[in-house]
Amino acid sequence: MKALLLCAGFGTRLLPYTKTTPKCLMPVNKKPLLQIWLEQLNSFGIGPYLINGHHLSEKLKAYIDNSEFSDQINYVYEEKLLGTAGTLIKNLNYFDNQDGIFAHADNYCIADFKEFIEAHYKRPKKCLLTMMTFRPDDFSKCGMLKLDSNNIMIDYVEKPHETNYQIANGAIYILSKEFLKILKKEYLFAVDFSNEIIPNFKKYIYTFENKKILIDIGTQENYKKANNISIKK
Repeated sequence: MKALLLCAGFGTRLLPYTKTTPKCLMPVNKKPLLQIWLEQLNSFGIGPYLINGHHLSEKLKAYIDNSEFSDQINYVYEEKLLGTAGTLIKNLNYFDNQDGIFAHADNYCIADFKEFIEAHYKRPKKCLLTMMTFRPDDFSKCGMLKLDSNNIMIDYVEKPHETNYQIANGAIYILSKEFLKILKKEYLFAVDFSNEIIPNFKKYIYTFENKKILIDIGTQENYKKANNISIKK
């Protein structure tokens, strides 16, 4: 199964670290975050990979060129950031009309991707994609979900000030080929995946809860937390 890994962001909340290091290459327990992603996905037989770059792109490209996974990586440079949905839509043909993984690779994620993929293929027939979820410490920085008894998303609120929902969007998805066709037909000008696409698919998104580790390392607090968890793991 192919994977599109988003790696182009500025990581402004992690300044000054991200002034010289792309967020996706920030070390977690002395290992670049993207390396953790590639090693983990490869261990589950997932690949090849499409990776986009923008901020400090020369450093990301140098890392990819010297990576043991370089022959499996298709790197695309974005002169202007396209947005999460924009990058996906521009590269829809990469998936060759097959189901594929779409992930924010600047999150620290340890998950059983075999179970994730199995859940996707066993999803209710009406569901068009499967979203990895988690239980956050701070819901105000997440997209929060309400699920029905079959773990299908029936409501979605992006970064709410208050909510009774307990489950958050992990920004890691398996997209069905049927869903990709809908994007190509109806969402060619979308920019943000969470705001412009996810809310339009209530009752059509199946979910898989990651009970291991999923942390957005975008803040200094969470970055330190990720390193501490990694050391203990």
